[in-house]
Amino acid sequence: MTKRTTAKYKLDRRMGENIWGRAKSPVNKREYGPGQHGQRRKQKLSDFGTQLRAKQKLKGYYGDLTEKQFKRIYGDAARVKGDTGENLIGLLERRLDAVIYRAKFVPTIFAARQFVNHGHITVNGKRVNIASYRVKEGDVIAVRDRSKQLAIVLESVSLTERDVPDYMEVDHSKMTATYTRTPSLADVPYAVQMEPNLVVEYYAKN
Repeated sequence: MTKRTTAKYKLDRRMGENIWGRAKSPVNKREYGPGQHGQRRKQKLSDFGTQLRAKQKLKGYYGDLTEKQFKRIYGDAARVKGDTGENLIGLLERRLDAVIYRAKFVPTIFAARQFVNHGHITVNGKRVNIASYRVKEGDVIAVRDRSKQLAIVLESVSLTERDVPDYMEVDHSKMTATYTRTPSLADVPYAVQMEPNLVVEYYAKN
């Protein structure tokens, strides 16, 4: 299984932040953006620019979702009672590829999408190969028996750069994860600050 690296590292450098907290991020060596103009002094962003940046960062974090996908998730979040920003985070964390990533079955969110698409995952005993599948509280997610010894899985489980969040119960000896509850923004272990309130402002005005 191949790992996609170009998109995530471009996002890191464009934002000037180590979005996923990875040791290999180029931002750890240089914080300026890509290209010949990357080292120019950064101009102060307008309100629109700040909101757009917050949207691009959150959208990119979850595997560089398309605008259509992300806007659909936002629309669902806006229709649910409660704080739209919190709802948005909850829906993003319920994506099957995000759950696989949080459970540390794979090292990156990009690998998680591919892992699901290739049929390596079951939900409540049934094979699911749709990365955007929404997991429900109480669902049991597992790596299929024939996939448990894949190098990418064994490597990811041993990584120490991130921990499993407390809204999931994971057994790496059995390669299973139970999604116990939908998290709030404060519960999600982002490596950098995410601002869903600015994403809400962006879509409210555009």
